[in-house]
This record gives sequence, C-alpha cells and structure tokens, in this order.
Amino acid sequence: MEKNQFDQPVNVLPTPPFKGDHVGSLLRPERLKQARLQRQNGEITAEQLRNVEDEEIIRAVEKQKQAGLQAVTDGEFRRSWWHFDFLEQLDGVEAYVPESGIQFHGTKTKARGIKITGKVNFSEHPMVEDYKFLHNIAGDHTAKMTIPSPNMLYFRGKLEYSPYEDQEVFFADLTTAYKKAIQTFYDAGCRYLQLDDTSWSLFFSEDGRARIRENGQDPDELSRFFARCINESIADKPDDLIITMHICRGNYQSTWAASGGYDAVSEVIFGGLDVDGLFLEYDDDRSGGFEPLRFVNRSDLQIVLGLVTSKHGNLEDKQLIKKRIEQAAEYVDKNQLCLSPQCGFASTEEGNLLTEEEQWAKLKHIINIADEVWHS
Repeated sequence: MEKNQFDQPVNVLPTPPFKGDHVGSLLRPERLKQARLQRQNGEITAEQLRNVEDEEIIRAVEKQKQAGLQAVTDGEFRRSWWHFDFLEQLDGVEAYVPESGIQFHGTKTKARGIKITGKVNFSEHPMVEDYKFLHNIAGDHTAKMTIPSPNMLYFRGKLEYSPYEDQEVFFADLTTAYKKAIQTFYDAGCRYLQLDDTSWSLFFSEDGRARIRENGQDPDELSRFFARCINESIADKPDDLIITMHICRGNYQSTWAASGGYDAVSEVIFGGLDVDGLFLEYDDDRSGGFEPLRFVNRSDLQIVLGLVTSKHGNLEDKQLIKKRIEQAAEYVDKNQLCLSPQCGFASTEEGNLLTEEEQWAKLKHIINIADEVWHS
C-alpha cells in the first residue's frame, strides 16, 4: 500500500467518509487555551488571538496528516462549543445565559444557551472564512467542515419568536437557511460536510421518549419531523458534495448525557435519511447492538462505526475492534463500513480527559486497524 512521508498508510477512497476517519473536534492546545483566556480578559486583540488559532490549526492539520487521516479538520479550535458558536451566528438567533448548564452524567456544563428572536436565515457567517482557511492548508487532503444539524436549533433554541409557534413556518425558514449555508460552504470549496446531532438521543431511551410526551409531542411524529428537516435541508446539495451526520449521546469532559440503542428510531435513521454517511457511537454498551443496522436499505450509505472511544486514552484491543466490525458486517455489507472514534475529543473547549499524545495515538490506531481490515 502507498505510504506518505511519515510512513503511515495513505487511506484513500474516491469520496469520504474514509475507511479510517474521525468526527472532527480535537483537544485544544494549552497555548490556545491561554490565548482565548487572554482575549477574554482584554489582554490581547482579536487579531492576535486569530493568529494563534491559525498557527495551532496549521499544527493540528499536520498532525492529522501524520496520523494517516485523509480528512482533516480545524479541530474546532475557533469554537468554545461544537454547536452554539455556529447557531448563534444565524440571523434571528441570539446567545443568552440560562439559569444552569446542560445536565450530563454526574456533572453539568457551564451555562450557555441560544434563543430564537427573529426570522432565521443564513447570511454573513464567520465560519465560512474559518473553512476557507482550512481549505487552503489542507493540501492534497480533504478539508472536512463540521456544523450542527438544523435539528439542534429546534432542540436547543428557546423560542421567543411567535410566528414559529407554527412548526411548519419554522421548518420552512430553518431548512431554507441551511440550504443557503450548504451552498455557501460548497462555493468556498467544501466537498465534505458533517452535520452533528444530539437530538436523536431523545428517542433512544424510554426516559427520553417520556420527556417528549411531557412536552406535548408524539415521539414517532417528532422523529419523522427531524428526518424531514434533515432531508429538506440537504435536498438541493450539489452531487459532488458529501454530507454525513454524526449522531451523539453527549460528550463533555469524558461524560455522557443519554443512553440507549438505535432500535426505537432505527427505521427512520437507517432507512429514512438522505445523507451519504452516518457516524455512529458504538464504543460501549450504552449504544446497544448492531441489529438496528438491518434497516440500512441503500448500498451507497456509508456506516462509520465509532468503536474507538474518545473519552479515555487507553487503546482498544485491535482484535476486539476487528471482531466487532465483522459482527456489524452481518447486517451491512463490509464495504459500506468505516471506522472512527465515537465522538470528537473536545466537543467543548474543556476537552475530554486524555492527553494530546493519547489523542494522536487513538487516531493512528484507527488508521492502522482500518488499513488491516479493508486494505490488507
């Protein structure tokens, strides 16, 4: 197999997702954390902070290439949260400080929220320039952009705009905004876009489904609405743009927010979404088994198995990972399967509880396993 200059396997497929891939976010280097704190305290300018971000992103991209990854991201180094930073910059959306943070297993995040105060739209968005920077340094690798799913605005946004009490009015504006976003990133050169989505975790447990009912909604109807929102948002995407979705149960400082398998919404997720690939959590028992994959009904849908955890630094047993891939292949053609971490390494700027060295070792481990499974 072809090797790159760092003597790592070059993991090449015609289009992403790649056989060895990753979700996107990376641990923030200490220098970057310090610079963000200095900016917050007024000790450096926005331009000085951006210069630090640029330098650390360049370094992170090179490290991704060294690990053998074909897709590279900016590590979400310019964000403090994986979703709020993007959603706040949509027209009609504002940041606010709620009474408390988001509840995770044994802990809470810092308090931060978003509210919908006007007509939602996508116009001038700073992350377009962020993508252009990544695109320009990606070289012969694929620059991957990650943004929150449109469902996340519905899921996390506090509604303060009365016309959106009509769900269909909200749906029309939200999907139109995302169509504009997708086209704008495409025009900037993006050919690999990932929608990150934790809203699906509501359906994975009876507790979550009960919460939906308590809110006066029917879980089955809501899941179909979420699917329709995704499908309408990406309906006009260019043919050569790959759009994947990462489905997450929460990832904050190595903790989680939800549990349960994909069973209750497996037909909707695996048989009803028009995305090109699905990044799925499968790193522990909270994610259930592979049986729901039997509802995959398209030969062109790539299933990226998140069998390697980003929550701790211990490397998984290679043979066990290979065995689990074979188990998943009982339900989906092995050529439709890929391998990745179950989530990013830093969904918020605090990051998970492992070192940068352990993070890079995890990514190299994924590439090595993928190379042996699909290319040996």
